[in-house]
Amino acid sequence: MRRSPASRVLLTVLALAVALVWAFPVYWMLNSAFLPNVVLQSTTPTFVPFGGSLDNLRTVLTDPAFSRALGTSLVVTLTTVVAALCIAFLGALAISRFRFRGRTSFVLALLLIQMLPAEGLFIAQYKMMSELGLLNRSIALAVLYTAAVVPFTIWMLRGFVAGIPVELEEAAMVDGLSRTKAFMKITFPLLAPGLVASGVYAFLQAWNEFTVALVIMTEEQSRTLPLWLRGFVQASASRETDWGQVMAASTLVALPVIVFFLIVQGRMSSGLVGGAVKG
Repeated sequence: MRRSPASRVLLTVLALAVALVWAFPVYWMLNSAFLPNVVLQSTTPTFVPFGGSLDNLRTVLTDPAFSRALGTSLVVTLTTVVAALCIAFLGALAISRFRFRGRTSFVLALLLIQMLPAEGLFIAQYKMMSELGLLNRSIALAVLYTAAVVPFTIWMLRGFVAGIPVELEEAAMVDGLSRTKAFMKITFPLLAPGLVASGVYAFLQAWNEFTVALVIMTEEQSRTLPLWLRGFVQASASRETDWGQVMAASTLVALPVIVFFLIVQGRMSSGLVGGAVKG
């Protein structure tokens, strides 16, 4: 059904309005990061930071706790992404390419695990890590995050693996390649978009997670960035809240996610195009 020019213009304007509503809180956070607290508390809003400065960002960046929390978050997140992708890739390959006893039960278990509330596991997770002596350790948080994201990541990658015809590998094997080489040269490149999408999911879950880290990382020097940000806000609230510094801290916490997504988005698009050509 072809739409009239007037309806297309109306839909475009509506989409732009929705996009602006969605993007405005992000812009307001960035704008507030450059404004002093006295301007932010004014009854007249300032939509453009004319006369603003980098003082808020400088204050946050010079905080030793920020650097420590940033390092912890990077270690935990990167470990989670690598571990989750390795495990999920093998799991998705197994349930998509092979038929074995318990395969259906395993797939159903992946779905049921997603229904478990995270809060119901806190006590067991805390006791397990305490008995292993891993409280306030980055490896403990990475293990728990990996266990949390692997089921959905397997389910996501399963669709990508199942969408690649096995006949491609069989044709390569007829041409003389071994099964391993056929998979690595034919199937694996076509899985790049799925691996990137799964990596983005794992990265976002590990970077922004708060509640599990709050239970496991009880010491101040082992806090991740979400925990540090909460402590930063509470420290500011003990006196007059400096919203400029709070917004600057929030911007610095969100910035790696934005940069990572922008980088990966281009690679995801190129991977989709490359996969379509090779297929």
